[in-house]
Amino acid sequence: MSQFSQITLNGKDTAKFLQGQLTVNVDKLTHDFLPCAISDLKGRVTFGLWVSRTDDETFVLITSADCMDNLTAHIKKYGAFSKFSQSAPTPIYPIVANGVPTFDNDENLADFGVWAKASIETGNVWITQATAGLFQPQELRLHQRGGVDYDKGCYLGQEIIARLYFKASPKAYLHRVRLPKPVQDGDKVGKVQIVNGVVHDDGFDALVIGSPEHVAEIGEILPLPDNLMGDVGRVK
Repeated sequence: MSQFSQITLNGKDTAKFLQGQLTVNVDKLTHDFLPCAISDLKGRVTFGLWVSRTDDETFVLITSADCMDNLTAHIKKYGAFSKFSQSAPTPIYPIVANGVPTFDNDENLADFGVWAKASIETGNVWITQATAGLFQPQELRLHQRGGVDYDKGCYLGQEIIARLYFKASPKAYLHRVRLPKPVQDGDKVGKVQIVNGVVHDDGFDALVIGSPEHVAEIGEILPLPDNLMGDVGRVK
């Protein structure tokens, strides 16, 4: 069983509907999967997604398998008066291509362990039921991965997300840390919240949300890619 699931939305209102839901600008989407989110009205990530655009009216959305039922229900609720169809969910498989964690429809290529390790190393967070609604996009450094467009129009949670970016800077945000023992998604270690983790030869590598001071108290802070090592606040 795959840890991830996909759906396809198709119809003349699909782009307009998704523009009012996703943290990214759908007009800029391509065939490549881009990380993004659907947030709640408090600006917290309800669904962590990867989205691609097949053509003008067709989009593919990927999320953690345990979140898919809630995602399809959300789309049916908010898209009830929009003209598009929603496919049944189908599995999609985590792979690593040229060192980059991504997805493929071929089950024979699947290797969640390798994908998870590469994801931890590159800050590629995945939101599960255990972590849904806990984090703001900026805390996850999603904007530094192209997953938040601050210049697009309104979408769910946009007012709060934009205010946090333009008028504030989170004190707790994404780090990669090596811990002495395994933890579960959503666990708290001290004042640090666990997002994802994977067993490593030298311990347990995890992506966590916390202040630099609190993260340093629970383990060894490890580097992320250069684009995720900068200040999470607005670059003025």
